Amino acid sequence: MGWQLHDGQAENTVYRMLTRLRSLNLLSAVAVLLGVSVALAEKPKITSQDQLPRFEYELDVKATDILTDPVAYTDLAVRVKADLENLIEEYDIEDATTLQGIIGTLMSIEFQAGEFDAARERLAVMRELERKPANELTMGVLMESVIEARSKDYASDEAYRKAFAEAYAKRIDALPFEIVGDNIKSSKGSAEIVTDQLLIGMVDSQVQPGLDKTGTISGAIAQGLVSQRTALEAYIPLQAERVAVLQAFIDANFVEKEDIWAARSVDLTNAKGLTPVTVAIWDSGIDNPIFAPKGQLWINEDEQLDGADTDGNGFVDDVHGIAFTLKSDPSTDMLYSMTDEQLAAYPSMLSMTKGLLDLQANIDSKEAADLRQYMGTLEADKVQQFIEDLGLVGNYTHGTHVAGIAATGNPAVRLMTSRITFDYRTIPDVPTMEQVKKDAAAMEKFVAYMAENGARIVNMSWGGNPQGIEAAFEANGAGGTPEERRKTSKEMFDIYVEKLTAAIKAAPDVLFVVSSGNSDNDAEFSDMYPSGIDLPNILTVGAVDQAGEETSFSTFGANVDVHANGFEVPSYVPGGEIINFSGTSMASPNVSNLAAKLLAVKPDLTIRQLVDLITLGADIVDDGRIHLINPQRSFQLLEVMMSEA
Repeated sequence: MGWQLHDGQAENTVYRMLTRLRSLNLLSAVAVLLGVSVALAEKPKITSQDQLPRFEYELDVKATDILTDPVAYTDLAVRVKADLENLIEEYDIEDATTLQGIIGTLMSIEFQAGEFDAARERLAVMRELERKPANELTMGVLMESVIEARSKDYASDEAYRKAFAEAYAKRIDALPFEIVGDNIKSSKGSAEIVTDQLLIGMVDSQVQPGLDKTGTISGAIAQGLVSQRTALEAYIPLQAERVAVLQAFIDANFVEKEDIWAARSVDLTNAKGLTPVTVAIWDSGIDNPIFAPKGQLWINEDEQLDGADTDGNGFVDDVHGIAFTLKSDPSTDMLYSMTDEQLAAYPSMLSMTKGLLDLQANIDSKEAADLRQYMGTLEADKVQQFIEDLGLVGNYTHGTHVAGIAATGNPAVRLMTSRITFDYRTIPDVPTMEQVKKDAAAMEKFVAYMAENGARIVNMSWGGNPQGIEAAFEANGAGGTPEERRKTSKEMFDIYVEKLTAAIKAAPDVLFVVSSGNSDNDAEFSDMYPSGIDLPNILTVGAVDQAGEETSFSTFGANVDVHANGFEVPSYVPGGEIINFSGTSMASPNVSNLAAKLLAVKPDLTIRQLVDLITLGADIVDDGRIHLINPQRSFQLLEVMMSEA
């Protein structure tokens, strides 16, 4: 359906490990100093991703040559630099994250050209734009250390490596672990598994097919290639030194963060007089046998598992909910239906996924060790299968994990399956208007079904934006020029958004709890939906860690209403094993959990009252960016409300 899961398995691991795709108006400053006014032409403002100019570059070499061939790289880098410098000169780009991406690419180009002072100046601007303390402190530390080491001549490669390690350790050791610890652990995990073969394999499998058909790449792809050249040429060869420095820093400073959530939690396990509350998990499906013995499944009493539409509501065998395939055709499978071959491989791929997450968290498990060994021998031609296997496991496990979080400590919850199917392939199908309209119609059916069957809460740990559709076109070498792809993608995306918005408006008595996203960007500027939809019955949730500190990946913005734990959250995966996942996907069901518990105690709460209990009970911290849910306080407010009734 053109959407992405908001979890920590793909977007926050391999993909985010690979890429992180204020200007001073001197004339105005001089005018102020001289006490005169100068009339300046106002730059066109860029207020959304859709307004950004699209670029296109002809390539007569392989995409991987940009990573490995200095001549091919330089030819592209010169063109990219000219376009990006013109972009920030000619437009007023209001979004800090977008500016960071542009400036970061320019910094990488200048670094590769040996223009170290210019690269440092770019880095200073990027840091000034950053609002997350941990990201600001760790940003560019690796590049600065390489620059310092490369500023001298050495008798041997060993001497250069030693100089780098000393420079890197000096900067890392000066950082406050209590602020940067999670970032450092994630950086170490990345350093341990990102190899030149992984980068080359990803580019060859994801970029080359489209390039073969058109002979061109988009500006977004070009920026990624230019930046990955730096990773391959400058960072990956120093893998051993980086890991050693980071591990030493962790070992010397590690202190387990205080977990604020246990003290705030509300457990209704032994509570009396609760009213059942239906919570729809609009996600990739639920392994219902995990929750059936607990009595936590929603049951359509009028339906039977007999291969027919027993209750005449238009859906076959919808005893526990409904499902649609990737093509938005109705399905009776409450969990993604894997082939026998895929099911046989599931345990090993789940182990890989756990190893990846353990590396991110600096957990020295057997799975982490196995993954390190596997990644060290992974050849480029095997990368596509590896990435797709991870994506498949992510889709297969995601909904069950979300459901487990939503159901924790609440015997009154009744989980309704609302299975949407996500694509795990590196090259998805070519988007078509016919399929978009079919997908949008399925969204309407989902919402109508959930509302008509008594769902009070709908958890939506997924999202998308127009750029995802553009990327699908480019990956297939379809859709015309980048500007034509932009226009068509926006038209398609607007259909999704209009239908979804109208459907949610038509269900005013249902609270839709949505994850903000994991791209460390502004949801509104990036046209992220559903987290960009602003309606009275939508709560958008960002992710913090166990100490209540904003995660490095959490999407932010004015539409983010509250924050909840989205870091190493334990829950079930199909088969019943419990694994920790990270992502705003995990934060959202924590809010759904709170909402369902409030309704279990007082089922006649209106949506306005329910939202107020959650938002007014939240703790506002730092500079006002973070609103931490506080279940204990929300229940205290509920007690006051009930006593005054």
